[in-house]
Amino acid sequence: MTVRPEQQNTNEDSARGALGSTLRYLREKAGKSLSQLADDTNYDKSYLYRLEAAERISKRPVMEDLDVYYETGDLLVRLWKLARMEVFKDQYKAFMRLEATANVMHMYAPGIPGLLQTEAYARVVLSLWQKQQDEETLEEQVVARIGRQELLHRKPKPVVRAIIDEAALRRTVADPKIWDDQLVHLIFSSGQPSITVQVLPFSAGVHPLTRGSLHLLWQPDGTSVAYSEGNTSGELLEEPDDILQFRLAYDRIRDVALTPQDSVTFIERILEELRS
Repeated sequence: MTVRPEQQNTNEDSARGALGSTLRYLREKAGKSLSQLADDTNYDKSYLYRLEAAERISKRPVMEDLDVYYETGDLLVRLWKLARMEVFKDQYKAFMRLEATANVMHMYAPGIPGLLQTEAYARVVLSLWQKQQDEETLEEQVVARIGRQELLHRKPKPVVRAIIDEAALRRTVADPKIWDDQLVHLIFSSGQPSITVQVLPFSAGVHPLTRGSLHLLWQPDGTSVAYSEGNTSGELLEEPDDILQFRLAYDRIRDVALTPQDSVTFIERILEELRS
């Protein structure tokens, strides 16, 4: 497979491209052809080519093996980490584009979903992750997050179901007013015809989505994707088998979550406790 010049130019300025260039440099410095490297490492020649051409990101063990082969310490693993994070960012951008056009959204979140956050609460949450950033950058992120909520008001409105872990409702913020407003906003949102909010109580026990959040998106043409996200990374899944696995996991937690009405009552009770 030949990499077009425009692909090469794009990759040169990326961590993924830097990793590919480094792999090619190390191989050429060692005086090895791709065929020889394939024989030495037992990796497929075409696979090694795609890594050097920055067409594919390997798994970490591959980089560990090549670090040993080239005697480069952990150089390739460190470059791989940067390239991997770059791919995650690209996938998040793709997710946001799909989110903007989805007509059905199902989500599970261990925290308050960004689409249901107030501006003040979003500012608090984002500042916790960005202690070293300046105020201007923080405000840009707040504006970006709140701006995403415009998709809830487009016509026709998307049908949204959000399952929120009880832990998110038990962790208050320092300012009682901000937390009060956030709970009120959740109750208000759950009253909208296009939005369903459910609470996953502690009594539900462990569940298949304990490691992070999940978004399932359906497009008007019937296609769907799943976006799974942890603390520092996310993955956009488009293969039918992967999507089915996450849909079944989502159905399982929906089955043990409180009903929409009971969920509203649950949030109202927490609000009353806060105000008492």
